[in-house]
Amino acid sequence: MAYVLQVDFKMNGPFGDEMAEEFSGLAKSINEEEGFMWKIWTESPETNLAGGIYIFETKQTAEKYLEMHSKRLAGFGITDVNAKILAINSKLTEITNGPVK
Repeated sequence: MAYVLQVDFKMNGPFGDEMAEEFSGLAKSINEEEGFMWKIWTESPETNLAGGIYIFETKQTAEKYLEMHSKRLAGFGITDVNAKILAINSKLTEITNGPVK
C-alpha cells in the first residue's frame, strides 16, 4: 500500500521559476530517497507557504523521509512544519484517475 506525505511550511520565497531554478538540485536528490515514488511541489506566494504532496511505497519510508526533511528544514530555520502521513485507497484512486496503483 502506498502512502501520501503532505507537508507545508512558512517560507518567504523564492517561488515560481526562481524556486524551480534554485531547488532543482534538491528535486533531483529526492528521486534517490528510499521508497520515493513522486512529488507534487506546492507553493502560495500570497500566504508564504511552500511544501509538497509526496507518495512513498510504505508508511515507514514516508516517516523516514519526513524525519530527515524536518531536520533539513530546521537547518534553514524552518521549524513549524505541518505534516500528515495518510494511506492511499488505491481502488478509489484508480477510479478517479490517480497515478497510484
